[in-house]
Amino acid sequence: MSKHYSKLLERKVNSKTIYEGVVNFKVDTVRLINGTLSKREYMQHPGASAVLAVENGKVLFVEQYRYPIKKVILEIPAGKLKPGQTPLACAKAELKEETGYSAKSIKKILTFNTSAAFADENLHIFYASGLKPGKMHLDEDEFVNVKWLSLEHALKMVKNGKITDSKTIIALLFYKAFLAK
Repeated sequence: MSKHYSKLLERKVNSKTIYEGVVNFKVDTVRLINGTLSKREYMQHPGASAVLAVENGKVLFVEQYRYPIKKVILEIPAGKLKPGQTPLACAKAELKEETGYSAKSIKKILTFNTSAAFADENLHIFYASGLKPGKMHLDEDEFVNVKWLSLEHALKMVKNGKITDSKTIIALLFYKAFLAK
């Protein structure tokens, strides 16, 4: 029989920042519930917003190269929160910047932890509809292709391992399970 722990909290004893940048990397010393000390290495992230934009049964995607995995992938538009920016403002800005589209309706559908074992990032997913095309405003180091796919085709790509981006998979499956009519 497994043991049950009533208080799973770890208490920070001290903290050291080992890198500061767009994200920070930290090493904390923590006291475990049994009194011993341990290290916790993690990434501090400002949080991000992503947008599942759906119009007439089609989903709006961006295709871009992701250096850490050395691949071009398909994903929903997303970006990091700027200091003081709300998740909603970030979602609207990223949709416009990366695709040129603005939305008549945009609402939060989900917030999740991207990788709780080694990052504190919260990712907010928004659902957008009533899309109006416009001009893209990409960052100078950003290069994307905009693509529309039917929800069914996108879900097949998830099933077949062609869409591998976690926020995109979560958004598509959430939409299919709870929002699609």
